[in-house]
Amino acid sequence: MTSNKTFKQTLNNARLLVLLAAFVAAPAFAQNIAVVNGTPVPTARADALVAELIKQGQQDSPQLQSMVRDELINREVLYQEAAKEGIANRPDVKAQLAVTQQSVVLRALLQDYVSKHPISDADVKARYDQLSKQMGGQEYHLHHILVDNEQQAKDITAKLKAGGDFDALAKQYSKDPGSAAHGGDLNWSDPKAYVPEFSAAALKLKKGQITDTPVQTKFGWHIIRLDDTRPIQPPAFADVKDQLLKQMQQEQLQTWEGALRAKAKIQ
Repeated sequence: MTSNKTFKQTLNNARLLVLLAAFVAAPAFAQNIAVVNGTPVPTARADALVAELIKQGQQDSPQLQSMVRDELINREVLYQEAAKEGIANRPDVKAQLAVTQQSVVLRALLQDYVSKHPISDADVKARYDQLSKQMGGQEYHLHHILVDNEQQAKDITAKLKAGGDFDALAKQYSKDPGSAAHGGDLNWSDPKAYVPEFSAAALKLKKGQITDTPVQTKFGWHIIRLDDTRPIQPPAFADVKDQLLKQMQQEQLQTWEGALRAKAKIQ
């Protein structure tokens, strides 16, 4: 009970101090979050840091504002100490400052260019439609059994031809950790994504067919079964819209940069 009263009293005192500070120094703190040894720490600097933290996933809150204030005060204290020791005048530090300053200015320049040259939703959709047409092709639903040597692969093939259950044999013998527990299921995929020997064998199969002879790749010996095929479906436009927009913005910036460089006199 006593601790609660003490806490409330401390809180009330803190509120009173805040009100007094706001009353006495309102004009100064409207532009600055603090004054350190006579040097103001501008509110704009805190706002910029808060905005950057929010971009990184932080939630704006009084706690975040307080953390930023403490951080900027600490930075100012250390910066003043660095100034006393002449750190900013060292050639290596000057070089780093120049690079950092240039990076900040260039980032602002690129953001400004993008905002002044917006890419419409219609343009992004047109790019999506173009890429969707280019995809084409078929994806295959494959199963496989992977073993270390050819003889074992031939023995398993013989068992399959005698009526053995593919999924059960895959669970028993396959050394592929990603598919063995699922009966050798490789799910839907583009067969061209596999190593050439595997891909070539899979493309020759008909639905429901199993390779007559084992297929050797750098991973071992495979027995492959094709369950079904279907046209490759592009992802939904909503799922890739932002990614396409960023890609188009990057292309736009590269074109602009190339045009500027072409006009520049470089010796």
